[in-house]
Amino acid sequence: MLSTLPVKIGEPSCDQSLKKALIEMKTGLTRRQWMQVGAIGSCLTLSDYLRLKASDEVGQQKRSGIFIFLEGAPSHQDTFDLKPDAPIDYRGEFRPISTNINGIQICEHLPELAKRADQYAIIRGITHNVADHGLAKKYLLTGNKVSQTISYPEYGSVVSREFPSTKELPTYVSIDEAFAGPGYLGSQYSPLTANKPKYGIPYSVRGVSLEEGLTVEKYRSQRELLRDLDITFRGFNALDDQVRGMDRFQEQAYDIINSPATRQAFKMSAETDAEHRRFGRHEFGQSLLLAARLIEAGVHFVTVRLRPAEFDFDTHSDNFSRLKQLLPPFDLGLAALLDRLGERGLLESTAIMAAGEFGRTPRVNPSGGRDHWARAMCALMAGGAIQTGQVIGETDKTAGEPISEGFSPDDLAATFFSNIGIGPKTEFLSNVGRPITLVREGRAIPGLL
Repeated sequence: MLSTLPVKIGEPSCDQSLKKALIEMKTGLTRRQWMQVGAIGSCLTLSDYLRLKASDEVGQQKRSGIFIFLEGAPSHQDTFDLKPDAPIDYRGEFRPISTNINGIQICEHLPELAKRADQYAIIRGITHNVADHGLAKKYLLTGNKVSQTISYPEYGSVVSREFPSTKELPTYVSIDEAFAGPGYLGSQYSPLTANKPKYGIPYSVRGVSLEEGLTVEKYRSQRELLRDLDITFRGFNALDDQVRGMDRFQEQAYDIINSPATRQAFKMSAETDAEHRRFGRHEFGQSLLLAARLIEAGVHFVTVRLRPAEFDFDTHSDNFSRLKQLLPPFDLGLAALLDRLGERGLLESTAIMAAGEFGRTPRVNPSGGRDHWARAMCALMAGGAIQTGQVIGETDKTAGEPISEGFSPDDLAATFFSNIGIGPKTEFLSNVGRPITLVREGRAIPGLL
């Protein structure tokens, strides 16, 4: 604590070089701390400064994050915002069931999540006006509407910029390829892309898992050669953004390959068969198991994208039969993720959000499906400082519109960033030197944090 820093009478004053250095480092301290420094006296030793700086870092809330992107857009009125009293062509086939929180009901095909409603919050009445998959995905992945002049970074790239992991670990991993990318932050904040694991099939990540016949020693020798060749480029001052990103990732790739701990994080075979089964023998469950392992290893952000393959929530036809196949894996996998992080003491430090890019039409169409509908959707948040066991927001009797103003994807982003420990109004310099606010229009949703 600052109040215990020793001040010795008669001690020589700080030399001018140290004072100058401390002034230059002033931006790393809060206003309150510098007022405290003034109370100590004119002499602050370097050890005092380091102690002061360390106390600030301990007090900062830096959390990890997992974004579960339900690509294709699941219907909100068939999952977490059912309307059992609406006409049949609106309410559909599914019945609501009670959860372990009195007054909260969700879909009958989500029984495991119903048992754990005290571990997450449901946000209803999210609304926007972008019903195109591509544009809406970027909106939900960044918290900002698509702009013709600005390319906004997705959540994990911002976390990579603000909270870098140790040198041997990737800060941001995207399970399946990234969609929005690092935007104006630059390619050095792109994710390490990992393919989705499949139950019962040996798992490896290209560039991380050593291929047969290759050893760390061989990589070391190749690295020596690359370092020698790289000298050629040291004289070029104007390296473009792509080259800078490649340089960083080539260096980091070696560190990852050379790190047994990191390779172990991707080693899905280290899990027992019982744990694999707890998450589910499907892409979704296994992807969440991998996400848990990465967070446990020290990765700060993981995006799980469910691209159209085994999972596709774009249910223009046969909505209910398809959801009967899609919802049980989602239910089992997310429940297992909450349990595992809770068991390992990581749920309080890991911000979790699950959402698609928009909702689905209130009325069921003639093909038994629901079409694109951006005017109402829902999301789940858990972990970190989220006040769980509640529903925030409300839609009308057909789940077509929010009651009152509702919430925007910008508000979701502001809440999610705040829960991770990044102020949504933080300004970053773009790769061309322009200051840009992280979330332009959103604010944290009242009652969630």
